[in-house]
Amino acid sequence: MKKGGPGGADDQRFSEGESKDTLTTRQGHVIDDNQNIRTVGNRGPSTLENYDFIEKISHFDRERVPERIVHARGAGAHGYFETYGKAGDDPVEKYTRAKVFSGEGKKTPVLVRFSTVTHSKDSPETLRDPRGFAVKFYTEDGNWDLVGNNLKIFFIRDAMKFPDLIHAFKPDPVTNVQDSERIFDFISNTPEAMHMITFLFSPWGIPANYRQMQGSGVNTYRWVNKDGKAFLVKYHWEPLHQGIKNLTQEEANRIQAENFSHATQDLYQAIDEGDYPEWELCVQIMDDHEHPELDFDPLDDTKIWPADEFPFLKVGKMVLNKNPDNYHNEIEQAAFGTGVLVDGLDFSDDKMLQGRTFSYSDTQRYRVGANYLQLPVNAPKKHVATNQEGGQMAYHVDRPNPHVNYEPSSLNGLDEVEREEGRFKPYAEGKLVRESIERKNDFKQAGERYNLLEDWERDDLIMNLVNSLKPCQPHIQTRMVQLLTKCDTNYGQRVAEGLGMNADEMNTMNEEFAKEITPTKGKLPKKGGSPIGNTGASDAVEEAIRKGHDADPY
Repeated sequence: MKKGGPGGADDQRFSEGESKDTLTTRQGHVIDDNQNIRTVGNRGPSTLENYDFIEKISHFDRERVPERIVHARGAGAHGYFETYGKAGDDPVEKYTRAKVFSGEGKKTPVLVRFSTVTHSKDSPETLRDPRGFAVKFYTEDGNWDLVGNNLKIFFIRDAMKFPDLIHAFKPDPVTNVQDSERIFDFISNTPEAMHMITFLFSPWGIPANYRQMQGSGVNTYRWVNKDGKAFLVKYHWEPLHQGIKNLTQEEANRIQAENFSHATQDLYQAIDEGDYPEWELCVQIMDDHEHPELDFDPLDDTKIWPADEFPFLKVGKMVLNKNPDNYHNEIEQAAFGTGVLVDGLDFSDDKMLQGRTFSYSDTQRYRVGANYLQLPVNAPKKHVATNQEGGQMAYHVDRPNPHVNYEPSSLNGLDEVEREEGRFKPYAEGKLVRESIERKNDFKQAGERYNLLEDWERDDLIMNLVNSLKPCQPHIQTRMVQLLTKCDTNYGQRVAEGLGMNADEMNTMNEEFAKEITPTKGKLPKKGGSPIGNTGASDAVEEAIRKGHDADPY
């Protein structure tokens, strides 16, 4: 059996102080403590972002030997990231010691996978949905995955609610049809989602393609410099030359009728013709504390950090210049995780990020296999040496001595790297509780976004919300109007009028009375809702029967 990694000159790079006998994770990160998990104080409790431990124990759990649940529909390409060596006008080392950002002009190989979030593997790429924007950096210190979306915010702020959110947007488990009534039943009981649905139901919810959209890390991370000082950071990908384009619902419907893989085709053709898409990576930076002067919590991923207070600092650019040679091997099996960080990058206490950190990589172990990091597309392009053993699809031993798969050992096994002094030690103290954050401010930024939209974008937003709310029961419509009115009076009023409601009455009546009201509605399903954004879902069912051509059996 082959020893070492997949091979190639780049696969045997070493981090500073690392040798061929240094113990690493499967991501290529050197391990300086293989004895202790990360805890609040030396007696615990442990924290969820124990990435080294979770990788180790999750692999162990699977030593004895499916389509993604989210982000199933996707496309991707290879390229490189070129660092500017600066963050704005400052040397980047002021904020982070991560080597991927140091050295102006240095290029790091990348793999990018774009996707839709909710829908299945072969669903149309014109559906209203956030788009995934995941980047794998093959750095000299191991892999770094920046996993995000095209929109800068999300529906919820706590990972506990993620399965509920996805279940609401997925097809009804009985009818197997996406149902707007189920979606708005959840959303109308989730005030923090108002900001996100203001984006999602506007043209921003249907990007024209993958090349002409922004990307965002969405969550708040930390940067750590050589002195161990930390900063809060948000990541943003901004198209460099190809611009940003979105579609109205009507335009998307027409495109879908002709090509349900238009975005995948667009990306492949552009790269094949030498029109390489480029994005500039920008960061927003805050000092690492709670920022009580703000009217929102900087760790809340339903919020945007105002650019006038926290400007976008340019740190580098990404160029996609190579299509995959095999879609399944390089894109479908590509595996990303928010916990895949390198030295100089760290977690914040963002509750969505902490939940995603376990979930994403665990999904890959289930979906691709316990040894998914041995696949060439996922393997770091540097030295890897672990004591992981067996499991599905193990095809090489990644340690010099195949007999010793444990540590410590005096029989030529792997060793820890020498521990660095002055390492970053985030401080945590407090009672263990199950509580929401204090500064929710669920409606302000949603109202501001509504007023920042252009007139045609606002018109499309209102139309899409009205059409998707029409099939819903009156009490759901009422709750939505009340929440949207809290964002902006005109916002709620226009949706209410579209539903045939009196907005003033809707904002004062209680839910029980609302159940007795029957607003004016259009052609609707006999029961439940319909796919979001569509006006003719029920008509299409009848039209297929009416216009179908008779045929004799054969």
